[in-house]
Amino acid sequence: MHQKRVPLRMCAGCGESKPKKELVRVVRSPEGEISLDLTGKKPGRGAYVCKSADCLRAARKARRLERAFSCQIPAEVYDRMEEEIGK
Repeated sequence: MHQKRVPLRMCAGCGESKPKKELVRVVRSPEGEISLDLTGKKPGRGAYVCKSADCLRAARKARRLERAFSCQIPAEVYDRMEEEIGK
């Protein structure tokens, strides 16, 4: 019996490839709203970040999420996401 393949995704902060379940999805909804998707089921374009505030800060500093979504992300959105990840 063969093993099931584990889907890997790259963290936008540290750049490491990790199993999808270990990461948090950041999603841009069709309406343009950016938020954390803890369930992984929200519709829209997604990017992945580790479950640490440090990786989110690294992605913010390098503007990797803005590049992934092709839009500007306000500072309030980053602050809200940091609070949610910090819990």
